[in-house]
Amino acid sequence: MVLYKFKFSYFTVHYFIIYGNFKGTQISHLFRSVQVDNMKQNFSRIIPASNKSFHLEGPKPRMNELFFALEIFIQFIKGFRTLHFIGPCITVFGSARFSSGHPYYKKSEEVGKRIAQLGLTTMTGGGPGVMEAANKGAFEAGGKSVGCNIKLPFEQEPNPYTNVSITFNYFFIRKVLMVKYSYAFIIMPGGFGTLDEFFETLTLAQTKVINDFPIVVMGRQYYQPFHHWMEHMIQEGTISEDDRKFMLFTDSVEEAMNHISKYVRNNYIVKPRKRLWWLFEKV
Repeated sequence: MVLYKFKFSYFTVHYFIIYGNFKGTQISHLFRSVQVDNMKQNFSRIIPASNKSFHLEGPKPRMNELFFALEIFIQFIKGFRTLHFIGPCITVFGSARFSSGHPYYKKSEEVGKRIAQLGLTTMTGGGPGVMEAANKGAFEAGGKSVGCNIKLPFEQEPNPYTNVSITFNYFFIRKVLMVKYSYAFIIMPGGFGTLDEFFETLTLAQTKVINDFPIVVMGRQYYQPFHHWMEHMIQEGTISEDDRKFMLFTDSVEEAMNHISKYVRNNYIVKPRKRLWWLFEKV
């Protein structure tokens, strides 16, 4: 009888231990599932579902927006007053990293020289590499040479071959003004910055925000992968076959200049620009 009680107690204890462990596991799983559900809810939505307006609070106060807008306005006015009388421009985009001995540097120098021979102004980003070469070619040929520089923590220093130089704090201001005063664009080989300028100009022409000014892409071999990508975009329907007409791909400076010259002569009349004394424009 004692042994029976002992056996009963033994199995009873083990029963309760196993049962307790089983229930504990269930509770643990239940708790974890609640945690996972909460995490899914947290990850699935950042902004609360509400009719109220929310924003992500940043480190800057709201007054910074006003000062930022004023800074942009002042830089635009400065750019307008500096560039209004520089004459019709051809903008040359390209890498800042080519040295003076590089073939693309030499070709850019020839491009600047030929722009000056047309009587037009060479405009660049004002830095080294392709920009310096184009400015140098125009400057040494006796033409007008303009640099629209940008403040960067590296790489960008104004080159010495400009008649007019202006520095901006923001890329978008510089791009707006370079497009505003240009009647053609020459895209030399370059990196992210060059492609950014190339595609923005191309988009503006494609969407008819600006006239379909000549966009000359110099460097057939360098831009060969872009041809493949255009074919892919045409096949996917993201651009049309007609979008090719906005660009001339060539390695010839002569062909590029003839293409630009023909466009300008067919679409524009040369007229003197009057200066308005009441706007304090210098004669």
